[in-house]
Amino acid sequence: MTSAELSALLVLATVSSFTPGPNTTLSTAMAANHGLRHALRFVCAVPVGWGILFALCATGLGGLVVAFPPLRLAIVALGTAYLFWLASRLWLSGSLQQADSQKLQVGFIQGVGMQFLNIKAWMLALAIVAGWVAGREDATTRTLVLLPIMVVYGFASNLTYALAGSLLRHWLAHGRRLLMFNRCMSLALIATALWILYSLRQSTP
Repeated sequence: MTSAELSALLVLATVSSFTPGPNTTLSTAMAANHGLRHALRFVCAVPVGWGILFALCATGLGGLVVAFPPLRLAIVALGTAYLFWLASRLWLSGSLQQADSQKLQVGFIQGVGMQFLNIKAWMLALAIVAGWVAGREDATTRTLVLLPIMVVYGFASNLTYALAGSLLRHWLAHGRRLLMFNRCMSLALIATALWILYSLRQSTP
């Protein structure tokens, strides 16, 4: 892999990993509502799940999803439904006490599985496989180089957002701040779900 290819990958990884999405929104919300320790299970689950997803795409799963529209539709439908459900849980939490009693139950296993319902994760994995792996003679070597890089980016981005959420936790405990914060996070998840549905409609012939 040339230095130019690696540089382009790092730019893509930075932009895609650190821009807001379902994972970073949940990392922020869980840390703000329940503390960094609670959010760390999800923060660690994201890179593990995404790494598995990327490896499977590199070995042919991505081509199957692209070639079989009903499978892609099922992934999108389940993913958006899950985002709407999480958004509804966030919308109703207005205090730290209430949030603690109604914890967002997105543990490690759920966090790993959620990556397979995350259309943003699918799009990134497919883009990297298409641009850096598919059709290359050294495809296996490239996959082994790219995988740890993307896993580190996935962990770093979600940890950054979780740290930001945890730093806001005490400030949000006063008045209606947490309610407003949670509703903003809820709207971010809803906007992401609507964007996914819009993207699906635009890509459907």
